[in-house]
Amino acid sequence: MNRVLCIDYGERRVGIAVSDPLGLTAQAKPYIQNTKKLLADLKATIDEFQVSTVVVGLPLNRHGEDSQKTTEVREFAASLAAEIDVPVVFQDERHSTKAVEKHLIAADVSRKKRKEVVDSLAAAFILEGYLAKQNLS
Repeated sequence: MNRVLCIDYGERRVGIAVSDPLGLTAQAKPYIQNTKKLLADLKATIDEFQVSTVVVGLPLNRHGEDSQKTTEVREFAASLAAEIDVPVVFQDERHSTKAVEKHLIAADVSRKKRKEVVDSLAAAFILEGYLAKQNLS
C-alpha cells in the first residue's frame, strides 16, 4: 500500500495527516493555510509523500446528512481531484475535532497550542478511521 493523505478542510486552516507506507498509522503534519495557493501546496505534499489516495473529511450533520459545509467540502474536493492524478475519497468526520479537543484538554494543552495542532490531529483521527476500515476489508 502506498501512503494516504487525509485532509480536514477548514475556512482558514487545512489539517493534514499522512499514513506510513504500509497504511497502518497516521501522522499529523503541520496545517496548511487556506489561501489561493492551497491546491498548489496540497499538490506539493502529495508529490513529496508519493500519495496514492487522498481522503477528505466529510462534515455530515449529526443525522448523517449533508449540510452547507458538506457542500463546500465536496466542491473543494472536486477542485482538488481535477488537479491531481490520484483518487479522492470521503470519510465521515463527525465528532473528529471534538474528540481531539477533548483529548488535548485532558492532556492540559494550552488553548493557543490546541489551536495550532487541532486541525492536523483531527485529520490524523479521520485517517486512522479510514485506515482501520481499509485494513478490515
